[in-house]
Amino acid sequence: VQLQACGGGLVQPGGSLRLSCAVSGVIFSINVMGWYRQAPGKQRELVATSSSAGTNYADSVKGRFTISRENARSTVYLQMNSLEPEDTAIYYCYMRSGALDYWGKGTLVTVSS
Repeated sequence: VQLQACGGGLVQPGGSLRLSCAVSGVIFSINVMGWYRQAPGKQRELVATSSSAGTNYADSVKGRFTISRENARSTVYLQMNSLEPEDTAIYYCYMRSGALDYWGKGTLVTVSS
């Protein structure tokens, strides 16, 4: 099972980016999909998750980021609007299937003028 994230890049403050993450390989069920991020010198933190129970967002991104899923394609998206320099980080795709956690390699998002 592999998670392949893409969509990162350089964007000016106030701009938007859309990340996507596709799951490849044989999986029987997906309990949770989501995004975490790690800024330079900081610990990895939750950005947003999506499960059958609903969606969950970090306080710092509420109202600006939206997570969505396309279950038929085992893909999760993260629409990021009103980006701020503080959003600069490597964004990691995450999936929980049963008792196993899977991580993508990460995609860099840089918010700078």
